[in-house]
Parts: sequence; C-alpha cells; structure tokens
Amino acid sequence: MLILASASPRRRELLAQAGYTFEVRPAHIPEEPRVDEDPVGYVVRLAREKAQAVFDAAADPTAVVLGADTTVTLDGHILGKPEDAADAARMLRLLSGRTHRVMTGVAVVTAKGAEVAAEVTGVRFLTLSDAEIAAYIATGEPMDKAGAYGIQGMAAKWIPRVEGCYFNVVGLPIALVNMMLEATGVITGQ
Repeated sequence: MLILASASPRRRELLAQAGYTFEVRPAHIPEEPRVDEDPVGYVVRLAREKAQAVFDAAADPTAVVLGADTTVTLDGHILGKPEDAADAARMLRLLSGRTHRVMTGVAVVTAKGAEVAAEVTGVRFLTLSDAEIAAYIATGEPMDKAGAYGIQGMAAKWIPRVEGCYFNVVGLPIALVNMMLEATGVITGQ
C-alpha cells in the first residue's frame, strides 16, 4: 500500500496523474530549518521525517510511505511559505527579475529502511511591478506556497524559463519519485 505523507493538493494531483493509487496521511512535524542547515539538507531531512512519522504511525510492515518537502532558495537563503501578505510581497520582490532554485526532498520509507533524494530546478522570473505583486497577493494564491507563488497558477505568466523538472516546481518531481518507488520492488510504474 502506497501512502502519501502530505496534505498538499498539488502532490496528490501529480501522483494521481502519474497513475498511482494511494492513501493520503499528512505528517505533522515542525518545519523549521536548523542552524546552518543548507537548503538541500533541509528539504531531504523534512521529507524523511514526514515519511518516517507516517510509516511509524501506520504500524503496517507492508506500507510504502512517500514524503516530500519543497522550498525555494535565492542566494542560498530559504524562502518557505509566506507568513502573511507583507512576507509574500517581500519574497516576490526578491524573486522579481532573477533566477532562483526550487528544491524538493523526496523520501520513500518501507520496512527495509528509507531512501532519500533531492531534485533542483532553476526558475527565471520576469521583473514584477508593485501593482502586479499586490494584485497577485490579493488572489490568495501565493499564501500556501514556498516562495509565495505557484507555477501552475497565475504566476505562470511571469516565468519565461524553467531549467530542470517542471513538476518539481509544482511540488513533486514525478520521474524521480517513480524511480524511487520502483526501486522498492513493491510499487511498480503504472
């Protein structure tokens, strides 16, 4: 049985789109970076902690638990989900006219142990005006997304270039996930 350890509707949609059958059991763990933790280490650690917590709670030795965590980084700084509208505006001003990186840590936990990996994608933003930023924030779309934007939503019009996995930017690098699930020997590609 495959379990997705995430409440993200985007991850749920991507996994279903790829043809997987699964249950959703969100993990509830603190998501604060540790002192001097690099962004890749941060997302991989969170993905593993989420998957492990759900695997332990499932008490089912046949379970295969998929955990993931996505963040946005710019100049080595983590831009998580915005705390409020002002924080979202700050993040969008930072991303404006620049290329940033989106990182997703992925973990697959089974009774045999945990496998972890990360996907990194470069995303180029056009220069945004203060009016564009304010109008976007007013939609509410950026409030539950790392970096304060969703590439699959209204922000798509500001992204002329993606270098790497598009699905990673949405929240789940499907090709990487597929390879990791197939490596368990329990879950095969659909």
